[in-house]
Amino acid sequence: MLVRMQGRPAACCVSSTWSRWTFLLRNLVALTVLTIGFANGAQAHSLDEVDAMLQSDEKYFQMIDKPMPDFTLRTADGRIVRPVDLVGKVVVLHFIYTSCPDVCPLHAEKIAEIQKMVNGTPMKDRVVFISITTDPSKDTPDMLKAYGPAHGLDPVNWLFLTTTQDEPEDTTRKLAEAFGHKFTLTGDGYQMHGIVTHVIDKEGRWRGNFHGMDFQAVNLVTFVNALTNDVEHPHAELDEGWLAKLKSFL
Repeated sequence: MLVRMQGRPAACCVSSTWSRWTFLLRNLVALTVLTIGFANGAQAHSLDEVDAMLQSDEKYFQMIDKPMPDFTLRTADGRIVRPVDLVGKVVVLHFIYTSCPDVCPLHAEKIAEIQKMVNGTPMKDRVVFISITTDPSKDTPDMLKAYGPAHGLDPVNWLFLTTTQDEPEDTTRKLAEAFGHKFTLTGDGYQMHGIVTHVIDKEGRWRGNFHGMDFQAVNLVTFVNALTNDVEHPHAELDEGWLAKLKSFL
């Protein structure tokens, strides 16, 4: 669904203190199970099993298996980043622009929530989080540097990328299209766009999308965990071991 980025963000509330604590406890217990599984051989389970779990339990998950679209972008400090530079890391990638007043900040904060979960496990050094601006002419290096920390993202394994100096202004919007969705400029300077979080494996293959912001963060972390452990071939039943325990909490 496309949303128009204008006006003030809508206020959000939780129905009760109890429901919020239940949500936080659920994620905490699930993350604990995930961490234990990682430490005790989570790699024994296959990506097929994780895909099967997500397909049945996570309606916002889309399985994909294709090469990551190519790009040449740069950080706020001017360092060039290409897909080849990311090989060996699982990549969690999304598109935003800093003047977006509502949905983009919420998306960044969702990614920050996922990053905190990942960085609380041994996966921290195996995963990189990437935000790509679709408004490079307005998003200056200083704005790029400030955006992540302002929304809870840790620079230790997070990059905010923009175009290089010799690239057209719409380069990153076309890159978003290569990833399957659009950021379309409107007459008032905002952009119409969807919300998608992309996951790329350590070999540079695009392996999944999580659509919108209502997916369970722990489900994306589970998927990332499978990719960090190179699980590709099934050899155990889903109802055994750490994955079944994790599923029971989702």
